[in-house]
Amino acid sequence: MSDTTIKQKELFGHPVGLYILFFTEMWERFSYYGMRAILVLYLVAQTDVENAGLGWTNGEALALYGWYTMLVYVAGIPGGWIADKILGQKKAVLYGGILLVIGHSILAVEELWAFYSGLGFIILGVGMLKPNISTMVGGLYEQGDIRRDKGFTIFYIGINLGAFLSSLIVGYVGEVHGWHYGFGLAGIGMALGLLQYMLGQKYLTHVGNFLGASEKAEEKELMNQPLTKVEKDRVVVLLVSFLLVIVFWGAFEQAGGLMNIYAMENTNRMLMGWEVPASWFQSLNAMFIIFLGTTVAGYWAKRKLKNKVSTSLFKMIIGLIIMGTGFFFMSAASAEFQSTGASAMYWLVLAYLLHTVGELCISPVALSYITKLAPVKYGSLMMGVYFAMTGFGNKLAGLLGESAEGLGEFAVFTGIAVFCVAFGFIVMIFRKKLEVLTHGAEDNEH
Repeated sequence: MSDTTIKQKELFGHPVGLYILFFTEMWERFSYYGMRAILVLYLVAQTDVENAGLGWTNGEALALYGWYTMLVYVAGIPGGWIADKILGQKKAVLYGGILLVIGHSILAVEELWAFYSGLGFIILGVGMLKPNISTMVGGLYEQGDIRRDKGFTIFYIGINLGAFLSSLIVGYVGEVHGWHYGFGLAGIGMALGLLQYMLGQKYLTHVGNFLGASEKAEEKELMNQPLTKVEKDRVVVLLVSFLLVIVFWGAFEQAGGLMNIYAMENTNRMLMGWEVPASWFQSLNAMFIIFLGTTVAGYWAKRKLKNKVSTSLFKMIIGLIIMGTGFFFMSAASAEFQSTGASAMYWLVLAYLLHTVGELCISPVALSYITKLAPVKYGSLMMGVYFAMTGFGNKLAGLLGESAEGLGEFAVFTGIAVFCVAFGFIVMIFRKKLEVLTHGAEDNEH
């Protein structure tokens, strides 16, 4: 019996289990993005001020940011493998949550050993939780269920509800009251997420289970079988789509790094006599996702019903191009800063708006695409590889951010914009040939 043949209790047209995973991921992202909003600002804050930081240079801070955010996502590969081979996704998510609570709690301690140890626990925790909770969302729907993409979009809104709240709350507490209070608050959020995940287990009895002893023989036979021609072709398409993912996140993740520092150092943040905290700009992306998530998903659903091109690969390419275009607003901001000594806040708002529309076309779609194309026996592992590609994109983002010290922000922002748009159009040329290799994976959705 497959996981999805069991009749599931529904709420608003989706399995109740979706909302359990929604809130678990919401709190996990609250903790992660809360910490991300203040990490670089904490690293570059002077050591001799009231809210002292570590006094690093921008380049040093962005280098650590790049390594940390890369490792957080690359850890998804062993996290996915452990779930596939040993624990099952459900237990992997549980243990990942526990590791995250430990990591964020340690970060609240004002010692350098605690800082590095806390980051280490968070890397391990996200690696266990992130790929497996996404695979569990896919497991709630039967193959060919058209609700799957929408389910991932709802799940994605949960991610961004957590990110939105944490950028405002953790960002404010960290910048105004003390960095370590902010880190500690992120840990409390993760503890709440873990608690509600444990309380909602009755709605997840049929997904994310490890194939135990009774199914070991069947499982072994499945694992030992070589991939079919169709499976191999689909993996090839996934790997090409992962190139889009690396380029996308390499650009997009300037948000927590270079764009975060740019907001703090080069932007006029005065609003009616009050200075807006730099970390608050991190909430724009999440806020736009909450408001636009269902609109963008609905737009693509309508295109599909009209038999217009709306394949996953097409959406992802369009997403990269739109996001890349957003960096031209950052080029304009840099030009204004060079001529007047400060740039307006609206440039950042416009950039984050286009980044968000692009993200909604690529990120939830990619998650759903993997659950459609990945061979069953490598489901969690392929999700882990996806998050690893996200990680390499994050590392690329750090390197690009560091290069701004030598090249200048205008050159970096403009270069990112031009490359993303050009790369998107190049992949578009090969789109139809690549889609043939999916062997109709998206043809029977209803």
